[in-house]
Amino acid sequence: MTDHRALAIVGPTAAGKTDLCLELVEQLDGELISMDSAQVYRGMDIGTAKPSPDERQRFPHHLIDIRDFDEPYSAAEFAQDAAVAIRAIKSRDRTAIVSGGTMLYWKALSEGLSDLPEADPAVRDALVREASDRGWPALHGDLWRVDPDLAKRVQPGDAQRIQRALEVYRQTGTPLSQLQKRRRRMIDLNALVIIVHPADRAVLHQRIESRLNVMFAGGLVDEVRRFYNDPRFDPNLPSMRSVGYRQVIDGFTSESSEREMRDRTLFATRQLAKRQVTWLRSIPAAVWIDPSSTQEISRAKAAIARFFDDKL
Repeated sequence: MTDHRALAIVGPTAAGKTDLCLELVEQLDGELISMDSAQVYRGMDIGTAKPSPDERQRFPHHLIDIRDFDEPYSAAEFAQDAAVAIRAIKSRDRTAIVSGGTMLYWKALSEGLSDLPEADPAVRDALVREASDRGWPALHGDLWRVDPDLAKRVQPGDAQRIQRALEVYRQTGTPLSQLQKRRRRMIDLNALVIIVHPADRAVLHQRIESRLNVMFAGGLVDEVRRFYNDPRFDPNLPSMRSVGYRQVIDGFTSESSEREMRDRTLFATRQLAKRQVTWLRSIPAAVWIDPSSTQEISRAKAAIARFFDDKL
């Protein structure tokens, strides 16, 4: 198979990936592939920190605004679409730069896809009804009985993962954790992974809070309200379960103040960053850099130059 080289700039939310990416895309004659599970949705702009229209006009971006909010998008679809984009970028003799923080997407692209059945609407609807009657923690208990290996890695309130695991088991009779071990890669990817992460966790927390303040001041609540008032709205849609959107929606139903929405979003975003860092620590041979350190950025650029045969 052809060796498809690519650069991956990954890290927790608000770590500082964008600035580095925009610098490298010029230096490497690159094109950016968004690895963000919320930026795929049209209209979800403020709450996803989507690149500005100017940035998207100046630099080629892929896999942004490719779905309406009521059209789910999966890790499997991302791996397929990203593989197509990487091949197309290579054919133009340019550099593919994958950037984002949805680590499940990275796992699907870099390690391969499991042969899983397509979603079954009837089974999914039945599970949603059961969850409405019994609650997701009760269904998490069901998951413990049929797939304990997966259940111990899933939180009792993680509706999306519990639903998918039980759906697969009811369709196939085989635990999802077993099926996930049978993987096929969509592309022979040879990637250098740069992990952007402030050395001081307090700095990351400060960056998260500052960005959230900008989002709320910039109209996040109004952005979410437009989806909330859309006839297609369903709080169980994957798009509407994204961090930030979910907390504002919960605020609408509980008649919370904007300050309360912001505080809950801040807590959820910090928890998301913590989970992302856990994922990142499992990536082998990655180069970790603090974005505030010019020395570490220079070290990363040297590694990139070696990887791409002195392209920098």
